[in-house]
Parts: sequence; structure tokens; C-alpha cells
Amino acid sequence: MLRLDPFQELRALAPSRGGQGGFVPDFDVRETNDGYTFTADLPGIKESDVEVNITQGSLTVSGKREEEDVREGERYYCCERSYGEFRRSFALPEGADPDSATADFKDGVLRIGLRKRTDVQPRRVQIGGQGKGAKAPTGPSH
Repeated sequence: MLRLDPFQELRALAPSRGGQGGFVPDFDVRETNDGYTFTADLPGIKESDVEVNITQGSLTVSGKREEEDVREGERYYCCERSYGEFRRSFALPEGADPDSATADFKDGVLRIGLRKRTDVQPRRVQIGGQGKGAKAPTGPSH
């Protein structure tokens, strides 16, 4: 009697990434008026397995996600989750203040914040706001 395996085609089509390509977390990098935020999805990783470093204008996040134990007698039909060590580096934008760096790790999400140096933050200039007693600049008119 011929037994059909309903998952045979699924296994053939599904990419086997578990451990082969290694774990590479996804990041969002956002700029605001006063700083930069780096956000990374790090599901299944312990805070103690993540390291954040800033050196010479570069932000580096590294860590590892441990592979789960494979038990004797279990059969996997699909293994798409990846494991292993990772390292992501980003060049800090000019004007980022590395001394202001903060990091928060909650619910598998890492957030790193850096403020902009005050000398590079945008400053609003009021139109027609010459102030009391100020004279309009004089010069050649065109």
C-alpha cells in the first residue's frame, strides 16, 4: 500500500534556512529633529546575548540566537528560523552625539537612541523677526 506524505511537497518547496544563512536581524533607522533611532527585531534573544558598541563613528550591534535542541524521534516538516551569531554595523550620521547613546531592550525589540549635537540641530529662523532695535541689512540693491 502506498502511503502519501502530505508535507512532502511543502518540504521540497520551503527553503531550508535554519542555521545555514545565519541569523541577520532587521533594523529600522530613523531621523528626527533632535536625534536618530535604531530599532532592531531580536526575537528569541536574551538581553545578555546582545552587545552594542560605538567606536570611531560607527554603531555595531552584535549577538547570537541559540538554536533550539532537536529531540530524538521528532521530525521537522519545515525549518525556516535561523540561528547563530550576528553583527550589524552602521556609520553614524555626521552630527550624531555618540556620548548621548541610550539603549533599551524590551519584548525582543532593541532601541538605540542618539541625540544630534546642538550645533547641527535645525534652528528655526523667524521671517521678519529682526527684533527690537535691529536694522535691516543694507547693501547694494539689485
